[in-house]
Amino acid sequence: MNRRQFIGSTLSAGFALAMHASAAERKLRVAVIGHTGRGNYGHGLDVVWLTLPDEVELVAVADADAKGLAAAQQRLKLAKGYADYRAMLAEAKPDIVAIAPRFIDEHHDMALAALAAGARGIYCEKPFCRSPAEADAILAACGKSGAKLAVAHRNRYHPALPVAEKLVKEGALGRLLEIRARGKEDERGGALDLWVLGAHLFNLINFFCGAPAACTATVLQDGRPATRADVKDGAEGTGPLAGNEVHARYETERGIPAFFDSVQKAGDKQAGFGLQLIGTAGTLDFRVDQEPFVHLLPGGAVQLRKEPRAWVPVSSAGPGRPEPIADLARLVSSHQLAVRDLLAALREHRAPLCDAQAGRTTIEMICAVFDSHRLGSQRVTFPLQTRENPVTKW
Repeated sequence: MNRRQFIGSTLSAGFALAMHASAAERKLRVAVIGHTGRGNYGHGLDVVWLTLPDEVELVAVADADAKGLAAAQQRLKLAKGYADYRAMLAEAKPDIVAIAPRFIDEHHDMALAALAAGARGIYCEKPFCRSPAEADAILAACGKSGAKLAVAHRNRYHPALPVAEKLVKEGALGRLLEIRARGKEDERGGALDLWVLGAHLFNLINFFCGAPAACTATVLQDGRPATRADVKDGAEGTGPLAGNEVHARYETERGIPAFFDSVQKAGDKQAGFGLQLIGTAGTLDFRVDQEPFVHLLPGGAVQLRKEPRAWVPVSSAGPGRPEPIADLARLVSSHQLAVRDLLAALREHRAPLCDAQAGRTTIEMICAVFDSHRLGSQRVTFPLQTRENPVTKW
């Protein structure tokens, strides 16, 4: 049978999605690791594999929580489940492993176990792991085995992103002056916001600015500099954490300064969280997990203008054009675009769009904030010399 392939309407932007594999090719075996009560299954990192029946076969699920495991088996239509993910990996021998818990304290061990068991691909919930040292170990293991690891920063796979990149390169913003990013700034505002949601934004900053070069930052607790006395065990498996207000500035490879700020309870639920690329002739706004994902505001942000200006939605077809991809919001939010890219990366022997290296960069950018603060907001350079969680050294 000939390969059947659906090419998305984003072909003009260089975004082609392989929808079906040849019947002559063996379906890739997928196993899911979740942990009910310890991050569960992310935002659908388990069920997304059911949407690709022509390419993958979901063969196993592991969950240390008995009730959670039973529910997962029913949800994923699996007769057998495992309480121990290591036993599952040894017996099921999957080609691809989905590391689904939102809590990050188990990601490192799960990834290394999957790689040791012979997994060819891993799809890992964000944040990637707890420290640069953990990321180093995972990258080394991937390099040794040749496996492909993709991180679930869903918006990195959005087909409007290369369109925005093209606008920047073609001068739609004029000279790019800076990037401004803010977290959700809800109850998690500050250090936890930096970890859990800032990771998305740092991934986008990395995309537009290249590698980070240096960071200067301040972490505050109730308006004063956070100290060792403020350190507590952070939520969602982040480890030692402190601060309900964060202000950070990054120097980047392409010379564009990038800023991240998060203040507890300062956010707007209607606005969500995201970042802006600010230039002399225009601004691009990105609202994470919203649709449209990108908007363009013509005109310099620092110029006072009497005439009104309107934000222009940017679709995968371009600014002000209708979105040609049906149900795009669901394709992004359900991780379908991301896992299709991982499958394509395996077939094409290339890196996924958001690979382990990109994941490590986001973790270093997060940890750089705490490293700079512990040194009195000194400038720290990348790669970080402190590879463990810097808060442990406060």
